[in-house]
Amino acid sequence: MTGRQATRFLDATPAQVRDALLNPLALPGWNPAFKHLDGPARATTGVPYGLTVIGGFTGTWHYTRTEEREIAYTWQIPGFRETGTWHLRPLNEGTRVTHGFTHEGPLARALAKAYRGVAELRLDRLTGQSARPRLLTDAAV
Repeated sequence: MTGRQATRFLDATPAQVRDALLNPLALPGWNPAFKHLDGPARATTGVPYGLTVIGGFTGTWHYTRTEEREIAYTWQIPGFRETGTWHLRPLNEGTRVTHGFTHEGPLARALAKAYRGVAELRLDRLTGQSARPRLLTDAAV
């Protein structure tokens, strides 16, 4: 079993971050490993979402917890299982987000090096999904 974790400050409210994380059908738009998710448009704990990943492998995605400050999930394809969490903590006018995950299975062991830095990449992509729009001030125009 291998695990990864990273933390970032996002210039977005916890509600904005939650909205991005609890929009399962949008996950393929910011997680390039996912090609397609099929299921309810809003996160539903325990419901299996059909998942297709790069390479054409198919499996399932499940939300296992969708609490105010923690979102947990699992996804799996043959030979690979990821269990992960997103911890949200309000901080000033934004959110401190910690993302961690573990992998199991023979395919996970074979891909272990490829997942170095992935927690950080996911947080960077989440930033783009949940960022607050900024208004230009007169000085910036």
